[in-house]
Amino acid sequence: MVCMSSLPYFEVDVFSTGPFTGNPLGVVASANGLTTEQMQAIASWTNFSETTFLLKPRNPEADYRVRIFTPASELPFAGHPTLGSAHVWRQLGGIPRNEGVIQQECAAGLVEIRAEQSGYAFATPPLIKEGPLNEVELDQVTEFLGITKNEILAHSWGDNGPGWAMVQLESAEKVRALCPVGSAPLKIGVAGMFEQGEHAYEVRAFTGVSEDPVTGSLNGALAQWMRARNLVPAVYTASQGTARGRAGVIRLQDDAGQLWVGGDVRVCVRGELEV
Repeated sequence: MVCMSSLPYFEVDVFSTGPFTGNPLGVVASANGLTTEQMQAIASWTNFSETTFLLKPRNPEADYRVRIFTPASELPFAGHPTLGSAHVWRQLGGIPRNEGVIQQECAAGLVEIRAEQSGYAFATPPLIKEGPLNEVELDQVTEFLGITKNEILAHSWGDNGPGWAMVQLESAEKVRALCPVGSAPLKIGVAGMFEQGEHAYEVRAFTGVSEDPVTGSLNGALAQWMRARNLVPAVYTASQGTARGRAGVIRLQDDAGQLWVGGDVRVCVRGELEV
């Protein structure tokens, strides 16, 4: 990679409840001069689940544009990168065209983001794919999770960019007790309800050989699924990350059919990236 310049670089913690309790994200600002190949190389090097790049918008209605990369590929949309990128954009002095509402441009289109009293929330994009898993997919999920089909209360696709195969187990305790082995054959999201307590359910997300600490896109799809079956109120919280030693909290709100996914965002590292 040819030395070009120094770019503002941040590492932020999304859906956190304290220092280093959420999902980390790398954010590179002023990235218009980078090529796709450079972005992918940087994301592979940072090795976070996602690294984002802030760019000038192409859509006249957008406040900024973001490209989202995993260590291996680019995503059209992802949840915790959306909240983390919005926070960094504001930290760098970004002012929304419309007061109180940020319009993010990404490969999936425009995503609306609003500031909350603590943190940010994004409007969940419409589902590209939904409906029950087929028998082959169910077999793949149960084999990976080490459970039987009888232990699954319900299942569905929830694809809002990343395609999640979602399953509901009997309880939050069952979700926390899972011990998958090997590599997930699909992006698998698992939820189980709490009988009591401050959160509605526990969430775990599996992609390949890793478990994501706290996952915005999955929680958006899960909330749409849960609300459609009248299992949760219009406003509630979910927890994720317990099995990874984190304490992530996701705030969900159904606002007349628009599902908002919110959480706290904290800057943990700020500096410059030499490219």
